[in-house]
Amino acid sequence: MAAHHGSNMCPERHDPFTAMTHLILIAEDEPEIFDILSAYFQRSGMRAVHARDGRQALDLHLALKPALLLLDVQMPLVDGWQVLASVRSRGDTPVIMLTAMDQDIDKLTGLRIGADDYVVKPFNPAEVVARAEAVLRRAGPRAARSEVSVLRAGPFEVDLERHHVAVNTAGQHATLDLTLTEFKLLAEMVRVPRRVFSRAELLTTCLPEGDALERTVDSHVSKLRRKLEDLGLNGIPASVRGVGYKLGIEA
Repeated sequence: MAAHHGSNMCPERHDPFTAMTHLILIAEDEPEIFDILSAYFQRSGMRAVHARDGRQALDLHLALKPALLLLDVQMPLVDGWQVLASVRSRGDTPVIMLTAMDQDIDKLTGLRIGADDYVVKPFNPAEVVARAEAVLRRAGPRAARSEVSVLRAGPFEVDLERHHVAVNTAGQHATLDLTLTEFKLLAEMVRVPRRVFSRAELLTTCLPEGDALERTVDSHVSKLRRKLEDLGLNGIPASVRGVGYKLGIEA
């Protein structure tokens, strides 16, 4: 059963030197559904890998250690329930089940075995990506971002392990002294420099627990912006009226 989708499926181009945010393993035996979902994930700055049957899903999960598994229930060789049980025995990779079955018992089975969410076909691919992003945010440290530990975009070089930011402008090399929240905000936008992040999203992913006001994001961004202005970088991060912020440079 094909997913509902619109005509605009062309993924945005991303700089090859910029680290993608997450690796998503899609276990789905219908290639056209994988193609649709892969395009939508790529537009959101994520990479997708295809497993055509349950056995391949288990092999790729072990080899690639994806940030999230999208898992169809009715898979050849090894069905989705068996794959889910095996993945859960290995660890806590976030899993979203995809199925054409719309009965409560199927949903309860998936959640009981350990699925994080459940999407019924036919689905809207944009909604699947949004659900995946929500699961990844909830997963927190479980969802390892990428094996890449240094992000680069424009003048920025962000070392995730050392919590160090270097800025190269006009041949000058400077180090940014940032708070933890400012570092998280900058790193999030450097990951996908052309993407616009909503205040709500930045609040969830970058600010300490207990901060519940979106205007708190504005305050932290303002402080980050002032530090960048001191280095001659103006208007970064850029405001997108009515939405939030983006890095504001050509990656």
